[in-house]
Amino acid sequence: MEIRKFQDSDIRQIVRLFYETVHSVNKKDYTQEQIEAWASREDEEQRLESWKCSMSSNLTFVALIDGIIVGFSDMTQEGYLDRLFVHKDYQRQGIASSLVRALESEASRLGITQLNTQASITAKSFFEHHGYQLVASQCVERKGVHLVNFKMIKNLQ
Repeated sequence: MEIRKFQDSDIRQIVRLFYETVHSVNKKDYTQEQIEAWASREDEEQRLESWKCSMSSNLTFVALIDGIIVGFSDMTQEGYLDRLFVHKDYQRQGIASSLVRALESEASRLGITQLNTQASITAKSFFEHHGYQLVASQCVERKGVHLVNFKMIKNLQ
């Protein structure tokens, strides 16, 4: 596995990976209505543009196996871990852990002392395992549909 920084040409694979992962991995914790509100096919073109812009300005890493993107994660310059997704066929192989370690290492190098994220029900235990602490349970709205997630933090000092 190779971890490298995001390139604009990665965006189509990333958006496809996001859609497929949410629709397969996250369906055990969310209803179909919630999945559609979170990751609908109709939002794909808008997501391609907005994510390319945010991922270019964030610290963004991709994980590759044999040249195929199997995971990605990004963090703002302020330490907000925005996205962390691993391809549905590559779960539980250490890819997410490697991506988070890369972000945490970069954050430390930049002098960021605390990371925060909004973890899905599916990702909550992963983040707890990596030292993130639960701050609050939240209910967010997407397209009029409510989804539960968790505000979590990790001190890097």
